[in-house]
Amino acid sequence: MDNKEIIKLNRKYNLFSWSVQGAIYPIPMERGEGIYFFDAEGNRFVDLSAQLVNCNIGHQHPKAIAALKEQADVLTFAAPCFSNSKKGECAKKIVDFLPKGFGKVFFTNAGADANENAIKIAHYYTGRSKLLSRYRSYHGATAGALALTGDPRRVDAEPLIPGVVKFLDPYCYRCPFGQKEENCHLECAKHFEEVVQYEGPATIAAVFLETVTGTNGIIVPPKGYLPKIRSICDRYGILLVCDEVMAGFGRTGKMFAFEHFGIVPDMVTMAKGMTSGYAPLGAVAVKDEIADYFEDRKLSAGLTYSGHTLSVATACRVMEIYGEEGLLRNSVILGAYAKEKLQALQEHHPAIGDVRGIGLFIGLEFVKNRETKEKMDDASMSAFKSANLKDGVYHMTYSNLMNFGPPLVITKDQLDDVLAVLDKNLAILDGACN
Repeated sequence: MDNKEIIKLNRKYNLFSWSVQGAIYPIPMERGEGIYFFDAEGNRFVDLSAQLVNCNIGHQHPKAIAALKEQADVLTFAAPCFSNSKKGECAKKIVDFLPKGFGKVFFTNAGADANENAIKIAHYYTGRSKLLSRYRSYHGATAGALALTGDPRRVDAEPLIPGVVKFLDPYCYRCPFGQKEENCHLECAKHFEEVVQYEGPATIAAVFLETVTGTNGIIVPPKGYLPKIRSICDRYGILLVCDEVMAGFGRTGKMFAFEHFGIVPDMVTMAKGMTSGYAPLGAVAVKDEIADYFEDRKLSAGLTYSGHTLSVATACRVMEIYGEEGLLRNSVILGAYAKEKLQALQEHHPAIGDVRGIGLFIGLEFVKNRETKEKMDDASMSAFKSANLKDGVYHMTYSNLMNFGPPLVITKDQLDDVLAVLDKNLAILDGACN
């Protein structure tokens, strides 16, 4: 089939996520290789957002493909109640990556139900009902995970699960407390404690945080913020759950993003980079005391395909690839290089309001006016994205934000090629500035 035939077939029989069906023009993606994917007619695109910031080792990595095939030859499926060598090995690898004090892993299908199950575990373990999360957040599209989610996509699906209370973010570029970096006193953390007090600390089971905010703008918390949140949780007996679904597995230059900030959460939810998207898998890792709680109490959780056999086998190999190929180091070095180059572009392009990020987890925020920080309009953002795609660069955008998160296998020369395309097409956004 050519591109038009594939699009026609898909449009006729598929409903596409997060889309007005009559307006979508889905890119035909037929083949992948490294940082690139190809359509049915052989056109090549740089996957600048690693699909959904999950294809960390690049497309069609031969070692990961071999692991999946090898497992398929032996056993394709075992129900979640069965033990399995790869399931045990995969859980051990995850625990070994985590700080001392983490005991066990509960496997899920993906990131959303990792957060769903973390909600259940928090309720069971604490006996409390409420959950706290932030407004600029995305935790998944299932009922519980979407209730945790702060961004406006949750509104159309409401009402969702009860008992979720939102608080404001450490969003330094648009500080909700009117502060600048030089006079910041972590008002955002003080605000969190005030919300805790208003809601009644003894009613709150857990706070869910994306360690580094993903879809909603790659927001890196300011120095001292997460330790302050950790200390407040400790004071009131509230569990701290770090959502590392997008930020985990080398994306920030460490295996998990919370390692940058000197804290240890009580639970970590993860998915995406664990298998690099080669098979669906998520997980909740819990501290020893939480794991021990269920030794003589029932854990009422799980789905048919939780910890699927093909997925855990693939994850085992993918986690080895991160170390074998130095991908965390690549994320640090090339992330710093990309951020420096993007900040240089910012000097020449008034549409770039902010460049922020850590490792190869970088966000660009586009504005019409740097003084007022008026957001770039949707039509201009769409034209910018389309121009980049025409020049062979695909990336995610959300509102006036762009996600710059390529596969961790990207090279300096490949980054330079991408930056040249962005430099050219930023003229579209600059033209919309006032």
